[in-house]
Amino acid sequence: MERFSRTEKLLGTEKLLRLQASSAVLFGAGAVGSFAAEALVRSGIGSLIIVDYDDISLSNINRQLFALESTLGQNKVDTAIARLLDINPKCRLTGVKQFADVNTIPEILKSPPDIVLDAIDTVDPKLELLTYCARSSIPVISSMGAARKTDPLAVRVDSLFKSAHCPLARLMRKYLRRRGIKSGITCVYSTEPPLPPRPGEDSDELSGTNHSTKIMGSLTTITGIFGLVLADTAMKIITGDY
Repeated sequence: MERFSRTEKLLGTEKLLRLQASSAVLFGAGAVGSFAAEALVRSGIGSLIIVDYDDISLSNINRQLFALESTLGQNKVDTAIARLLDINPKCRLTGVKQFADVNTIPEILKSPPDIVLDAIDTVDPKLELLTYCARSSIPVISSMGAARKTDPLAVRVDSLFKSAHCPLARLMRKYLRRRGIKSGITCVYSTEPPLPPRPGEDSDELSGTNHSTKIMGSLTTITGIFGLVLADTAMKIITGDY
């Protein structure tokens, strides 16, 4: 237990054991997801499934933990698993190299985990994941838009339906309400209005659809905080502290 002795001293043995017996599924291993995954594994999560279909590119290095000069071109899931096993070899880690959509999500979540973490940065799969979790009563915490934000103190945790100043959250609420979903989703978001786009950025602050992603400016200080808060909230839900 020495590996997690500092966690145990803070949370107590019972809550550490609860974390070690718990299971989580993380959708998205990029800017937000990489920090969430590492925080969960360093905190003693027992089982973690990571879902991502993408490979690491040079433009990922400014904000993704798994993006290194030595990992360029590698699959994000493979790189994530290798790094996380180096942190805790006893963690039960599984990689799923698939795009999350209406067809793949039910199969991935056929054995419901204790918590789902949503770090997807495209609209359509994010909507399908949140819909599935809400209708299946699977606890989920979702990351909203971290791009074009610079204030780390503006990050908040609340119900998705109470969040403000986030275009992505507003869009999710709109589509989820159309599907009859009006509660039951926790999110990490920022109260800071997005900065206007610079030349060369996509003018629409909302993320793309399907396999496309909008090209927007982002900082590791903000995406990292989103990921860490995502993991922190997930652990609080598991241990009964949220």
